[in-house]
Amino acid sequence: MIPAGFQERFATPEDYVLGITREIWEERRVDTLRGLYADGLVVRSPASVVVGNGGIVAATLGTLAEFPDRELPGEDVIWMPWGKGFLSSHRLLCWATHSAPGAYGPPTGRRLRYRIIADCYCEGGAVRDEWLVRDQGAIVRQMGWEVPAWVRLQIAREGGPDRCVRPFAPARDVAGPYGGAGDGHEAGAALAEALRGATKDPATIREGWDRGAALHHPGHRDGHGWNDASAFWAGLASAVPSGRFEVHHAMGRDDPMMPPRAAVRWSLSGRHDGPGTFGAPSGAEIHVMGMTHAELGPRGIRREWTLFDETAVWRQIVLATG
Repeated sequence: MIPAGFQERFATPEDYVLGITREIWEERRVDTLRGLYADGLVVRSPASVVVGNGGIVAATLGTLAEFPDRELPGEDVIWMPWGKGFLSSHRLLCWATHSAPGAYGPPTGRRLRYRIIADCYCEGGAVRDEWLVRDQGAIVRQMGWEVPAWVRLQIAREGGPDRCVRPFAPARDVAGPYGGAGDGHEAGAALAEALRGATKDPATIREGWDRGAALHHPGHRDGHGWNDASAFWAGLASAVPSGRFEVHHAMGRDDPMMPPRAAVRWSLSGRHDGPGTFGAPSGAEIHVMGMTHAELGPRGIRREWTLFDETAVWRQIVLATG
C-alpha cells in the first residue's frame, strides 16, 4: 500500500503519512508538496474548497512564516486500503508561537496548542483527495479573541461580505477521485451509531460512552465522563434542532498494542434556530463539517476527539445576519 518510490523509506501507510508530514512541516521541505500533492488535488475544509497544489504551497509558506517554530507530531493514523491506494485519517496535536504577521493578523507572541484531523486519499505517490478540519476556535481564543469578533474582523480584512471567502457548503463541493464511504469495520460502525444517537438524544451517551471517557472537543477543551459528553453533544444538537446529521465516512482499525480505533467524518446541516453552541438563535442556515476519532473498550468509547471549525460556522452566521 506504500506509493511507488517510498517503500525503501516507509514500511506502512502510517509511516508514510507521519513521514511526509514531518518532511514538509518540520524539516521545511515545502517544495516536496509539488510532488506529494497531486496537481488536481481537492482540499475541502470548513473554510473553503481549494483545487490544485499551488494554493497549498503558498498557504504552507505563509503558515511557516507566521509560526516559524510550529511542530505537529501525529497522535494517530487510522487507515484503510481503497482501490490502488489508501485512505488515512491523521490526527495531529500542534504547538507553535504566533511570531510574525500573517493570516491571523499582527503577531501576538502567544503560545498555541490545537488539533487537526485530515482525511487523505493517497495513490501513486501523491495525495489526491483531502478533507481537513483545524481547531480554529482554539487558535483565535488563545490569541485573545472571542470567535465572533475575530470572524467579523477577518470578513472586513477580506473586503467585506460581498468579497470575502465563502465557507464550505455541500453545494460548493468538488468531486474528487475518492468515492468510498468506509470499510465496514465494527469500531467505525459503533462510533457512527453513537454519534447519531448523541445528536438526537443525549440520553444515549450512557449507552455509547464509557463512564470515565476522556473527551477532547473544539476550542481545545477537555472533559470527562457522561455529563461532559452530554453537554457537548446536546449543545450542538440544540443549536440546530431540526438539523440533518449525516455520516459521510466511517472506518476502524485493530492494531497490535492498540485498542480498537475509529474515524468518522460527519456533518450537521440546518437552520440555527435554537440556543446552544453558537449562541442565541440567528435563523441562519449553517453547515458544520465535523470529524471524530475514538478509542473503544468493553464499555463503549474510552477516548473521544471531535473537531469542527467554530470560526467557519460563525462566518456563516455573520454573513447571514450582518
